[in-house]
Amino acid sequence: MRHDRRRPLPSKRPIPRQSLPDAIANDIRERILNGELVEGEVIRQEALADEYDVSRMPIREALKRLDAEGLVQFTTNRGASVTKHSLREIGEIFDLRILLEVDLFRRAIPLMGPKDFAACEAVLERMEQAYDAEDIGKWGALNFEYHSALYAAAGRGLTHELLQRVNLQSDRYVRMHLSATPERGPIKQEHRDLLNLAREGKIDEACATLAHHIARPKGHLLELVAAQRASEAG
Repeated sequence: MRHDRRRPLPSKRPIPRQSLPDAIANDIRERILNGELVEGEVIRQEALADEYDVSRMPIREALKRLDAEGLVQFTTNRGASVTKHSLREIGEIFDLRILLEVDLFRRAIPLMGPKDFAACEAVLERMEQAYDAEDIGKWGALNFEYHSALYAAAGRGLTHELLQRVNLQSDRYVRMHLSATPERGPIKQEHRDLLNLAREGKIDEACATLAHHIARPKGHLLELVAAQRASEAG
């Protein structure tokens, strides 16, 4: 007689909670993106360990994650600091966004269906609420979620992974631009226009609008960062 040796499945399958290094990395990441931790600032692990009431080990693990994302960098005899991009690198970040996002959008539009448009609309409504509430931090996270929804139909996973890394580098500069821009109506309207043009299947016009949408803040940002650095240098 054959015996069934399969182990019985547990009645409940526990889901692991977020690890301590991940939780700390998420918080430090947001502090970098919202400008609380400024570019070039030295990150003292002892101070962070005291602030988060943990040992130095999870702090170091969290900083390693942020180093892999390009938000933090380790240097000899200095430890960790918030990554400071040159003006040329900041410009390159936005140029990369245009290259990647326009290609994704062009591929996605012919494949978009009702579910894709509904997903975009749902995120866009939350973005517009964040605009109206002037919640730049919330808008920053929703901005990438919305753009990702616009490109999802393209099914280009590797390109999206590259874009996610580039977006992490651009997010803090985009937030800086928004904070220094009193009239944000055109930015809000451009997001709505992108979805409308995609619905209408106007691929060339949609891609041109997207390229302009990303490129427009680039010049203002470079001037803003250059002036800020000159002021700090005295």
